[in-house]
Amino acid sequence: MSRKVLVVDDEKLIVKGIRFSLEQDDMQVDCAYDGEEALEFAKNNTYDIILLDVMLPKLNGLEVCQQIREFSDVPIIMLTAKSEDMDKIMGLEFGADDYITKPFNILEVKARIKAIMRRVETKKTTGQKESGRIIESKELRLDQDGKRAYIANKEIGLTSKEYEVLELLMLNPNKIYSREQLLKLVWGSDYPGDVRTVDVHIRRLREKIEANPSAPHYVHTKWGTGYYFMNL
Repeated sequence: MSRKVLVVDDEKLIVKGIRFSLEQDDMQVDCAYDGEEALEFAKNNTYDIILLDVMLPKLNGLEVCQQIREFSDVPIIMLTAKSEDMDKIMGLEFGADDYITKPFNILEVKARIKAIMRRVETKKTTGQKESGRIIESKELRLDQDGKRAYIANKEIGLTSKEYEVLELLMLNPNKIYSREQLLKLVWGSDYPGDVRTVDVHIRRLREKIEANPSAPHYVHTKWGTGYYFMNL
C-alpha cells in the first residue's frame, strides 16, 4: 500500500526535490508552502508522516507541530537549520518525533522516513497482540489497546513517543533505564539523535502526569544512572 507524505517548506526547490525522490519510491506526496496551508492539509487528510520545516511564513513549524498534536499523533520530522540546536530541542518539546538538519542528503531523509514507518508498523502489530490490556498505578491508567493515558479517569494528551516511554517504564516498575537504553528501545537503534531527546520527553511527560513535576511521584530520576517508574 502506498504511503502518504506531507512535505512542508517555503523553499519550492527543496520541496520539488523531496517530492520527486519520494515519488520514485511509490509514495504519495502532498506539498504545502506555509504554516496555515500545512495545518489545513493535516486536518483534512491522513498521512503516514509529515516533513515540516521550522522556518515558515504565517505559522512557523513549531506552531504547526503543536497544533497538529492536538488532533493527531502522525509522525513528524522537523527540518531545522544546521546550527540551530534550540530549534531541534523545541521541535521535540512541541511533539516532533525526529529532526533533520539542513542542508541534508535526500537519502538520509528517505532512510529516516522508512525507519519511523517500520517502528510504527511494529507498534501496531504489538498493540494488536496486547489488545485490551490496562496498566494502573494509583490515579494513573494506561489503555494499551487505545494507546491512551488517564489521570483520575481524565484523559491526558500524550504524543506517541511520550506514551511509549511511559508504557515501557510502567511495564517494568522500579527498573532503571539509562537514557541510552530508552533511546534505543523507544526510538530504535537506527535513530541518529542524542540522549537530549529522552530528557525532553521525560520533562514533558512529567508536566502532564505529575501534580508537581519537580517532585514526581511516578517517573523518577536515578542521578547519574537514568529513569524509572515507581509503582505506587
